[in-house]
Amino acid sequence: MEKNTTLWNRYTKYLCSCPEIGISLDISRMKFADDFFERMKPGMRRAFSEMEQLEGGAIANSDEKRMVGHYWLRNSPLSPSPSIKAEIDAAYEQIVTFASKIHSGSISSQSNTPFTNVLIIGIGGSALGPQFVADALASPTDRMKTYFLDNTDPDGIDKVFSELGTTINQTLSVVISKSGSTKETRNGMLEAKAAYQRAGLDFSQHAVAVTGDGSELYSLAQAEGWLELFPMWDWVGGRTSVTSAVGLLPAALQGINIAELLDGAKSCDVVTRTSDTAGNPAALMALMWHYATEGRGTKDLVMLPYKDRLLLFSRYLQQLIMESIGKEYDRDGILVNQGLTVYGNKGSTDQHAYVQQLREGVANFFVTFIEVLKDRDGSSLFVEEGCTSGDFLFGFFQGTRTALYENGRESMTLTINQVNASTIGALIALFERAVGFYASLINVNAYHQPGVEAGKKAAGTVIALQKSVVELLRKEQSGMTAGAIAAQLGRPEDVEMLFAILRHLAANPGRGIIEEKALQLENTTFRIQL
Repeated sequence: MEKNTTLWNRYTKYLCSCPEIGISLDISRMKFADDFFERMKPGMRRAFSEMEQLEGGAIANSDEKRMVGHYWLRNSPLSPSPSIKAEIDAAYEQIVTFASKIHSGSISSQSNTPFTNVLIIGIGGSALGPQFVADALASPTDRMKTYFLDNTDPDGIDKVFSELGTTINQTLSVVISKSGSTKETRNGMLEAKAAYQRAGLDFSQHAVAVTGDGSELYSLAQAEGWLELFPMWDWVGGRTSVTSAVGLLPAALQGINIAELLDGAKSCDVVTRTSDTAGNPAALMALMWHYATEGRGTKDLVMLPYKDRLLLFSRYLQQLIMESIGKEYDRDGILVNQGLTVYGNKGSTDQHAYVQQLREGVANFFVTFIEVLKDRDGSSLFVEEGCTSGDFLFGFFQGTRTALYENGRESMTLTINQVNASTIGALIALFERAVGFYASLINVNAYHQPGVEAGKKAAGTVIALQKSVVELLRKEQSGMTAGAIAAQLGRPEDVEMLFAILRHLAANPGRGIIEEKALQLENTTFRIQL
């Protein structure tokens, strides 16, 4: 009884209820000391100050000398200049007008039939946010069915076009890339072009672009006469772009009420702008991240949403949080190797998957539960006397929460009234600001991604090496081992990579590389097919 009374007292003391956005945050089962908030006051004062400067147009991304303005996207009067406000407002009107014309059929396909599908071609922030919103808010009344090309996997690409089948002639493609040079997106676009051509269609009459002014994609879309061009700005990062045309255009085409999505995000921004930490769920969440991980990423964040519609939320948060927080150096250039690992699926599926380890295995995590009060539209079937399926879902959530707590595992709970466009917008804004606050607390730059850029450069090196290998084999026209090729190219340190390149080429028809295996791996030879 004493334990339950103590929990109730902590619950009533630390519950942050925000009826304006239909969300509450319970941190009572995080076991921070009574003086924790007092000790963190200086850090939070800095975090609030830096957030205010960021929203005011300060150069927040110092590497690229850019502002960070995703908050302006849902409240354009906050913009630091009339020109930026005008651009945001014009983009929103362009999206609404274009979607209306698509839905009415005034803009139709090459065969003069209405567009019924929308194919989103992008990667990272240009896909994860739109995918989450599309899945969370899908309904039988959707105006268009949404598909995604979000990788450069040929088999995955084939799968999507197989699903589209003959409806490709009624499919609108939305190519999303700020620079227009992102290889995965470019490859997806080229594969899509080829698929339309195989169907006897002109890709340009079925395509729109969301890209930066003057980018490679911008120039291509203009030159080929694509249906429309939508803006991306250098002050919006990919992982915070879901309330820009990146997320709003696919959502509007699907039939989602983007005005409500933006209103939810805007309302959450208002709530989380307060410097009263106890009444600010984003500040509280950032503080709990700091407490749980000692500000050093020592524990993982497990997301457990008890709602099928929130299945993709953890995938979306992986990029938002891990790309923002996972940094080698802090803002003072000190080696810190910061990070906050995110994983999760959904309840109660997780109870039949990895909750066993959460309760009894290594305690290297803390949990964020998401509870949705409204089960469904309309009344529910009683699957047992007095109990619905939703009651069981609620029971499993409470049971897991209790079982974890009883074994010393900490958690917090986000409760939302229902899943709709407004609450999805609020969830997006809530975590965006929590990330910003937490980055300030641990002194890292949340708005750049040098590790991602390094990976892109490394991939470019591999492609260049592949071209050199093929050119050498054409010249030699005889079987060569990976070691011999490495020696001739003057790249002995890359023999393993060269072997991997050759093996991959040999495994795929049409590449012209023959592998002749030997008992000893180092004696395996490769040659050009004559």
